[in-house]
Order: sequence, then structure tokens, then C-alpha cells
Amino acid sequence: MASDGSKITDERDPDRSTAADAPPSYDLASEGNLLTEVPKVREDGRIKINLDWDVIERLSLLSIHGPPSLPPKDGQSSAPPPYSSGQHGEDDQQPFPIKLNIAIQVVGSRGDVQPFVALGAELQKHGHRVRLATHNAFDRFVRDAGLEFFPIGGDPAELMAYMVRNPGLIPSMQSLRAGDIKKKRAMMSEILRGCWRSCISPDPVSNVPFVADAIIANPPSFAHIHCAQALGIPVHMMFTMPWTSTEAFPHPLVNMELGKSSATKHMSANYLSYAVVEVLTWQGLGDIINEWRESIDLEHIAFSEGPRLAETLNVPFTYCWSPALVPKPRDWGNHIDVCGFFFREAPSYTPPPELEKFLAAGPPPIYIGFGSIVVDDPSSLSEMILEAVRITGTRALISRGWSKLDGAQSTDVMFLDDCPHEWLFQHVRAVVHHGGAANHFLSQPFWGDMVAAAGAGPSPIPQKSLDVSQLVEAIQYCLTKQAASAAERIAVQMQSESGVQQAVKSFHSNLPRDLLECDVIKGQPAAWTYSRKRTNLKLSKAAAEVLLSHLKVDKKGLELHESRRTVIQTRRWDPFTGTIGAALGVSADLARAAADTVVKPVKVYHQRKKDTDTNTSPDLTAADMVTLRGQGPTSVNGGAKSRHCLSTARTMAAISGNGAADFLKRLSSGAIIVPFAFTEGLRHLPHLYGENVRDYGEIRDWKSGAAAGGKCVVLGLYDGVAGLILLPYSGAQRQGAIGAVKGVGKGIAGLGSNVFTAVMGVATYPLQGIYKSILHTAHSNTRRSVEAALLLEGKYLADRRREVGLGDSAVMEHFDAISKGRPGA
Repeated sequence: MASDGSKITDERDPDRSTAADAPPSYDLASEGNLLTEVPKVREDGRIKINLDWDVIERLSLLSIHGPPSLPPKDGQSSAPPPYSSGQHGEDDQQPFPIKLNIAIQVVGSRGDVQPFVALGAELQKHGHRVRLATHNAFDRFVRDAGLEFFPIGGDPAELMAYMVRNPGLIPSMQSLRAGDIKKKRAMMSEILRGCWRSCISPDPVSNVPFVADAIIANPPSFAHIHCAQALGIPVHMMFTMPWTSTEAFPHPLVNMELGKSSATKHMSANYLSYAVVEVLTWQGLGDIINEWRESIDLEHIAFSEGPRLAETLNVPFTYCWSPALVPKPRDWGNHIDVCGFFFREAPSYTPPPELEKFLAAGPPPIYIGFGSIVVDDPSSLSEMILEAVRITGTRALISRGWSKLDGAQSTDVMFLDDCPHEWLFQHVRAVVHHGGAANHFLSQPFWGDMVAAAGAGPSPIPQKSLDVSQLVEAIQYCLTKQAASAAERIAVQMQSESGVQQAVKSFHSNLPRDLLECDVIKGQPAAWTYSRKRTNLKLSKAAAEVLLSHLKVDKKGLELHESRRTVIQTRRWDPFTGTIGAALGVSADLARAAADTVVKPVKVYHQRKKDTDTNTSPDLTAADMVTLRGQGPTSVNGGAKSRHCLSTARTMAAISGNGAADFLKRLSSGAIIVPFAFTEGLRHLPHLYGENVRDYGEIRDWKSGAAAGGKCVVLGLYDGVAGLILLPYSGAQRQGAIGAVKGVGKGIAGLGSNVFTAVMGVATYPLQGIYKSILHTAHSNTRRSVEAALLLEGKYLADRRREVGLGDSAVMEHFDAISKGRPGA
């Protein structure tokens, strides 16, 4: 929930603002009574929160969501609605006409990656080029499935080990002392950089150029929306656990406690739980994300916008679980789908002789395995499992997994290495596993609860409290007829689903087809916009290369095409908090820049001193060393030190100068940002008493800034004067004489705010536009690198067309026909 009323819009509907009609609280943390006690972490990693109902009731009035869904009555089940592929329209049944470069960004374990391998294979059937960007450890796994692979860094084993120690959002003291947080933040920074490279870098093996036309990602990759914003392309989120606010159930990481509160109160608390998780997540990673955004020439995102960014932007979401297990909540919009689990095609597998022999030697065993989970004491866990197997009298296949479980084997127990679950699970009676739909720790308690609610398994047991007696009881429940019957009922419903195919339809249905396709070569995605005289065309990478090589178009006439523009702006809801918020942000930037003039040179000094102590100097060239060697030992050391000291002093002075220049730059930008925030606060003042405010559009450059300034004067004054008449009239219709009096007050307030806005806006809006134009010009490195990558891939694609006999003449003729406006072009 945005704490200062941020406005976040999506160019799919530029006239629609996704901000709340009423301003939310400016500082969620300032609500002193929100939490009745300090949040605690349960054994399963979820946050235990007791909330004050009065605060929930106030915040729920400001939530951005539709009418509440009614829970089923006691004893009445809520039947899961079947997924209907027709809900997006008839065209979804047809092959998608445009062949895209799709970057799939996934962070997690193998269980998180595997569903996207299935998705990538299905996307390839539609003619798309698919690149799966994930951790280096999954290179072979992805490539063996026939997909392109791009390494983004990060160690999934280290990530899983960290999550075992810290299964929730709040780290333990043990992790803090061990420096785990610093390591995780460094890993996240590496992953963000890797995700950006995955969008524009050639294949690391074949060196074939690649620039993404669309992004699919799971939420923990965190780079998705920002990469899409920098490239101006669509992004689609997919995940194995709920990540969208709903009243149906709380966030899987939050254990809400409201006692005997009513169902309505529970529903509002459920919805709020998602904001709690988002705020805590952004609090831990927001600075890293903003530093990385700055490196790709994007502006920082304010704390008010960072949490729930995907929701406020209405980013399409596809959840890959079965609606037979968890139906789609009624308060999720049409851009959110629940389509079924992603199952890959069963791999060809021949079991080793010892496994065949074990399966044939007795009744079907149970399977016990925890996949990519890394536990601290695998030997103790192995002993616990073997003891539980002995007590229950079952046969067991135990997967060693990443924890390297091991122990004595017998006719009733066999330890397994990697084995395809699609084949193996057809030969076992029950499965004991980590509980996640993938292997991601965040989803495990939630899915364990869902399986238990369906009757197909016992309640999940937190790993830290697991003992032999609990494991024995859980295994015995899984072997009952009740559990088998529930599992069979769910399996029958799942057989009618085709999750991965439905997910591809969901992805296609949310793409902006009209803005996506090239005007010259049909079926190719547009990457450039060409504007000259009366010609305004969308050109693909190959079309632009052909036309450039034949001098049909001028490079100066080409601009990067945005098939979906993402706009993130901070909306100020009144002049006071708006100005204070902007001033605090500018002050923080100034303090950071001022500190850099001292801190960074000191760091350089200490690093150079370390280099000197180890007899290394990065500033001494090979020629320097040859020269110094001819001067004897004493001269060498003295000369080297002198040169090193001089170089260090120059470097420190240069860095300090850069810090001072940055300070002046931020000071000058603050002189524009703060008055602009004050003006925006004035303009949005009518929101405080429930009235709509006209949107003047995004300020991108000096032209749009000047246009906004003109609208502010003309339309603002018109709205202010009109409000003196219309507001009392509409108020009288609703509430009679009292409403008319209120309308007069609103009209006078609106006129005042519009007059002051016009006076300020005639200067601040154009200045903001000039500031944006300067930023666009000054921060052009990323834009140039994207342009270079597009030209490189364009040449590659054009050469490929020529190799298969598709000459350039047809492209040029089509371009000429469109340019001259011929019929049928």
C-alpha cells in the first residue's frame, strides 16, 4: 500500500490511473497502533502478527481492490471454478502470429526452474526463441531440455542453505553474526546485473545476438519490471505461490491472528498481509534495486512505490497451480490466471538394475526426499528417517538430494541419486517431501496447509521441530484410505487441466499485439520506430538492417520502439506531505553525495595502502617497472612509492571532485523537484475530500512539460470555476441542503487549489520537463548499448534471411509501398 499516494500507470491505458481514489496513509510505519506487539517468527518461518483492528479498518478503506468476496457458509464447500481458456477471447485459440525473443528470469532451486523449462518448451512450439536466465548451476539442465541458457549468477545451494537457517523474511541473530545478510545482498546485486545482461547479451556459447522482446519472470528474480521498463517491453509474472493481494487467504509468509474477529475483519487482514510482506521485502532490498536501476539509467523508486509495484502496475500474473487445489480468488482481476501445474513431458528414462530389483522385491515403497533443501545436520535427519521407516514397517526410497542423506541400505530401504519424479512417483504409495510446489522455501508452509486442507496429507511439520514420532504419525496418515481417496479425487480433476498450455495462452492474451508487430515484415516484433516526414513505421530488427544497408532509412530517424511503456511516478496527495517527502529524499541524496566526497577517497587510500604493503600497485605499468629496475633496489622502492603516492593523491582528488560535482547536481535537481512536488500536492488536494483530479499526462521531456504547464493553467482554472457550480449541485442531489453546503465548501477549496496550482505549475511543469530532457540526454549509456545490441541482432537476422533465399527486395518494395501510401501495402 503506497504510503504517500504514488501514482503508477501503465501505457496499456494511459488515461487510467491505478492510484487509489482517496489518498492512503503517508507513512504506514507511523501508525503506532498498527501492530499490537512486535512481529515474531514462527518455527515454520512465517511472521506472526497481531494487528489492531481499528487501524485495519482505516487502511482497508484505502485499499486498491474490488468488492469483497463472501466466504462460504459453515459446512459449505467452495467448488473451484474450472479454468476457461475462452475468458481472454477467441483469438487465444489461434497460433500467436508474432515470433518473439523471450527472456525467462528465474531465481530459486531446481524445483523453481523446472516448471519454466516446461513453459519454455511449450513457447518454442509457437515459434518463439526462448532464453532461460537462471543460476549457473542449471546450465546443463536447461540446455539438455533444448532451451537457450544464460547465467545470472548466484548460488542456489547457498541460497537454500540460507533459507533453511532463515525460512521467513526476518533473519536470525545467528545469520546476522555470520554475515549471511551481507552475502545475500551481494548475491542479489549480482543476480540483478545478470538479469539485465540476459535481456541484451549474445548467447555465451554460440555468441548469437539476442535482445528480449518480452520477459517472463518469477517474483524473487526482482529485476523483471525494471528490465522491462528500460527496454519498453511487456513483462509477465508467473509463480508457484500466491503473490497478489487477496481477501481469500493471507500471504503464505504471514500468520495473521485476529482471535474471534468476524469473517469480514479476517478478509481485510488477509488483504493487508500482502502489503506487510512487500514492505518488509522492499525495506531489505530497495536500496540494492535502486543502485542497480541507476546503473541502467533508471531513476530511483521511492519507498512508497517499491512495495506492491507489480500490483499497482497491473502486471499480468499466471499462477501455476491447480484450481482443483486452490481456486482463483474472486477479487483477482482478469489479468491474473490460475491455470494448473506446469508438467514437462516425461523424459525418456531407464531405471538402473538395482532400482528395478528393489521395486520388484516387495510392495510399493514410500518416497522420502527434500530435493534442493540443504539442512545443517544431514546425518541426524537420515537417522530420523530410517527410524521412522522401521517403526512404520514400510519400504522406502530415500533421495540423497543436496543434503546428501545417507545410511545403511537393506531390502526395505534404498538411497537414490537423481531420478525423474514423473517416472518414479508412478511406482510409490506416498511421498514425503519439503512441501513446496517448487522447491522455494516461501511456498512450503502454504502448500503443506493446502494439501492438508484437501485431506491428501497430514498437516505440515516445520523442519526445526521434526522428530521421529511426528514423522511416524505423518507417514501413517499418508497410508490411510482417506488420504488415498482425497489424492485420487484431486488427481482426476488435474487430469482435465493442461497447465503449461493454458499459461502460454494467458501470456499471449496479455501481449499488446497492435504495438508489437513490425509494419514491414509481418510476424516479426517491432524494435524501432522510424519517423520521417509523413512516414511513421514500426520496424523489426531485420527490417531496419535491410533498409539501413540499402540507404532507404537514415539512422537518425530511428528511435527505440516501446511496445509497452511502464511509467512510475510519485504522486503527492497534498502540498505539505508532498513537499516534506520530496525534501527528505533530496536531503538524503545530498547527504550521501557529501559523504562520498570524503568516504570514497578514504577507501581508495586504504586500498592503495594495502596494495603498497603487498608490493603491488595497479598504477605501475610494465614500462614503469622496467625503468625502475634499472635504478637499483633503493631507487626502485623509493621511485615506486613516490609514483604510487602521487597516483593515489590524483585518484583521491578526482573521486572527491566527482563527489562534489554529484552534490551540486543533486542540489540543482532538488531546486526543481521540491517545487514540483509542492505543485503536484496542490493539484491533488481535492482527492482529500473525494473529488477526482484531472490527469495532465506523463512529463517525459520539455515538450510534455510545457504542455502540462499549459493544461494546468487552462484546464485547472476551468475545473476550479466549474466546481463552484457543479459541486454544490451534485452535493444537493445526494444529500440535499447539507450536501449543497458541502459542495460550496469543496468548490471554494477546489478553486483555491487550482488557482495556486496554475500560478506554480506554469513554471514548475516546464522546468520538470526540461529536467527530464537533461536526464534523458545525460544518461544515455544504457540506451546506446540497447541500440547497439539491436543493430547487431538485426544484422544477424538479415543475414539469416538471405541465407535461406529471402532477399532484401521484398522488404524494400513493401517499405516503399507503405511510405507512398499505396493501397494494399
